[in-house]
Amino acid sequence: MSEKSDKTEQQRLSVFKTYKLYVGGKFPRSESGRVYEVTDPKGKWLANAPQSSRKDARDAVVAARKAFGGWSGATAYNRGQVLYRVAEMLEGRRDQFTREVADAEGLSKSRAAALVDATIDRWVWYAGWTDKIAQVVGGGNPVAGPYFNLSSPEPTGVVAVLAPQESSFLGLVSVLAPVIATGNTAVVVASEKSPLPALSLAEVLATSDVPGGVVNVLSGRTAEIAAPLAAHQDVNAIDLAGADDVLAKELEIAAADNLKRVLRPQPVDDWSQAPGTDRMTAFLETKTVWHPTGSLGASGSAY
Repeated sequence: MSEKSDKTEQQRLSVFKTYKLYVGGKFPRSESGRVYEVTDPKGKWLANAPQSSRKDARDAVVAARKAFGGWSGATAYNRGQVLYRVAEMLEGRRDQFTREVADAEGLSKSRAAALVDATIDRWVWYAGWTDKIAQVVGGGNPVAGPYFNLSSPEPTGVVAVLAPQESSFLGLVSVLAPVIATGNTAVVVASEKSPLPALSLAEVLATSDVPGGVVNVLSGRTAEIAAPLAAHQDVNAIDLAGADDVLAKELEIAAADNLKRVLRPQPVDDWSQAPGTDRMTAFLETKTVWHPTGSLGASGSAY
């Protein structure tokens, strides 16, 4: 029986995973039909990833814009619940992501597992900020007059995110989670050489409570995909974390045409360090409202 079982296992064909883009809650192949080979640091073939086209980028922006109203209009508490659900599902697929990160970055299994744990913790951390960031960056302003003067943060809109090239999973989540935690929607350009963890994250997002279009994931040549996103009139901001100096300068020039918010590349030696709130506030607008308090009585009070 044992010998027959071993023989059966030897006859099995390898079942290779087909990676696809994630746009508008669906998994299309690249519009161009192109793919490119993804290898580990030693040159071993891992998979074929879809190579996105300019049309794919435009479709992703349309999906992100369509999803923006519902996502930004949801309560901050609800967004936190949705993001925490993503963390739960990442925890359930921890072994898969450990394997993919180890292959993508040439790490030992233990080191990759530590990075995956840090990534899940990072996602939980940002999920907890959804209903707290307004208290940190908003508030009442003292004014000379019978007015309430209140400043409150609002999401910028559709944000293009160039994921870090070297940190395929922790770096990716560190730049994506703050964008959507604050009510923006995102078009993510995955690491060009290590896109597989990002494409697998899309599968988690699709089976969680995150509405379709809130996050859209593209893979391919970073420069080719980023150029139309930087120039797109319906993209409100762009994070250049995954761009080199030359590409970043070109994209900044293109982004200036419609006054996009631009977060320039910042050197990060260790993505596991405490991130702070900078990446959340980078894509928030501040709305200030003046409201009369009413006539002040003899006691100096109103209402």
